[in-house]
Amino acid sequence: MGVTELIFIDQYYRDVLLSQQMLPAIRNVASDLFVFQQDSAPAHRARETIELLKWETPDFIGPDLWPPNSPDLNPVDFKIWEIIQQRVYENRVSNVDELKKRLLDVWHSVHQCVIDSSVDEWRKRLKACVRAQGRHFEHLL
Repeated sequence: MGVTELIFIDQYYRDVLLSQQMLPAIRNVASDLFVFQQDSAPAHRARETIELLKWETPDFIGPDLWPPNSPDLNPVDFKIWEIIQQRVYENRVSNVDELKKRLLDVWHSVHQCVIDSSVDEWRKRLKACVRAQGRHFEHLL
C-alpha cells in the first residue's frame, strides 16, 4: 500500500468515521462520560488522529497504553475485516503484490451499505460493552 492510500485511510478514519459517526454516537450514548481507546492500527496512531482524540474526547487512552485483548468495538475489526478476508482468500494468493492488489480491489468493492451496517452494529456493541462494564459482552448481542 502506498503513501497516498495510507494518507487517505488515515484521513477517512479521522474525518468520517471518528468525527462524523463514532464520536457523535458515543456522545449520544454516554454524553461526556466515556474513555476512548485506540489500538495500534496505522490510522489509529496517526499524529493527526491522536491530536483530534486528545482534543475531542473527555479521556483518551492512546494505542501505546491499551492492552491487546480489549473488547472489540472497532467496526472494521468485528465486521468489515471478516468480509474482506473471505473475499481476498476465495482463491489462493501467489505473492505479496497480488495480495496487496486484491486487498485494495476488495476494499474498493465493499458497498457503503456494508459500512453503514457495521456502524449501526457498532452502536449495539457499544451499548452491550457499557452494560457489561467493559467485560466480555458478545453474549449480550
